Amino acid sequence: MIKSIEGNFVNFDRSFYGRVELDSKTGLIEKIAEPLGEADLVVENGLIFPGFVDLHVHVREDPSKKQTYKEDFQTASKAALHGGVVCALDMPNNPEPPVDEKTYLAKKKLAEGKPVDFVLYAGVKPGSTPLSLHVPYKVFMAHSVGDLFFKNFDQLEKTLSLYRGQAVSFHCEDPELISKTKRPPEAEISAIGFALFLIQRYELQGNICHCSTKAGIEKIKEAKRKGVRVTCEVTPHHLYFDETLLDNKNRKWLRVNPPIRTATDRKALLDALREGTIDYLASDHAPHTKHEKDDNQLAGETGSAGMPHLDTYGNVVTWLMAEQDFSAKDIARVCAYNPGQFVNQFTQTKYGKITEGYAGSFTVIDPKRPMVVLEKDLQTKCGWSPFSGVEFPGQVLYTVQKGEIAYESNASRSSSKAAGREGAA
Repeated sequence: MIKSIEGNFVNFDRSFYGRVELDSKTGLIEKIAEPLGEADLVVENGLIFPGFVDLHVHVREDPSKKQTYKEDFQTASKAALHGGVVCALDMPNNPEPPVDEKTYLAKKKLAEGKPVDFVLYAGVKPGSTPLSLHVPYKVFMAHSVGDLFFKNFDQLEKTLSLYRGQAVSFHCEDPELISKTKRPPEAEISAIGFALFLIQRYELQGNICHCSTKAGIEKIKEAKRKGVRVTCEVTPHHLYFDETLLDNKNRKWLRVNPPIRTATDRKALLDALREGTIDYLASDHAPHTKHEKDDNQLAGETGSAGMPHLDTYGNVVTWLMAEQDFSAKDIARVCAYNPGQFVNQFTQTKYGKITEGYAGSFTVIDPKRPMVVLEKDLQTKCGWSPFSGVEFPGQVLYTVQKGEIAYESNASRSSSKAAGREGAA
């Protein structure tokens, strides 16, 4: 347990060199003070962010245990901490989806006591109703993975009319405009338009997941201008890749729902995240195995949809800073403060800011220490990454979880001085 940390801290609204002191019993921030030149952890070359919060992961563990060969809450925690993520929201499209209180609490029990704090989405399906528990909800407007989806918009509205005032996140694809092999941009654009209608009509706290199109973002921007209560996410893969980078070798590995889009779309997403139209960098971590991605007989000609990202979340952050003109405050906003504002509705511990009373959880990054992503270093159970072999401009040095050093990189010794490393992994 570390009781103090010194260095360059970054909040969404200010940066400062200082000292943060932690409550040794609760792991919460107790005091922000002037630096004394010594602490349990002194970061000499790096930036100390509030611990990153990932609003969109697919851990795949539920009471059935049918898909824990892909990932479970323990291995997802290790991958998350490797990537600088201290809190994550897990999606409900499991073999036994959490759609009522019994199934929700059964899955919640599996996620408790893990190194990372997990908040679980409850699923919405035709005919479902809200839980008495205060939880976020996920709507799959069309078939993606699992059995939680709707056949048409009329069926969706009939169900969501019962969820007035709830926090609902939407996977936006028009079920009548997609097929097994094609998910055109028009399907997302149409679905975003209908989701915005539902959000406004039923006074939802709406969130649009993994935006991938310029036109979809423009719809959301206009809705925000009109006062619609909506936020939105973008993934690392929709920011980093576009259609010009796809070839016969990597296409199946980069298959996702919604698909990788055009270079024009990618630029629009980067601009929207930097400027604030897009609120969150959310990984959509989907740990399909290599066999599932590569086996044509099992997965179809293009492989299973989805890719793992938790291990490399922090690396992508350094790419945004070094190559896409994101400031450190921008990163604190989209990776900590904004997602913290969302998740804090459902947690006792508060995330997203370096201030008194919030979690003593930090993501320490050296944005100028390059790192090559190697499969042997990955912590995700599925054991691969779309970024394997990629050299990123920086890396995560430490992930501190409520005062415990939960991850420490090999490069950390030359960038900081630490004592009390019993919690290091």
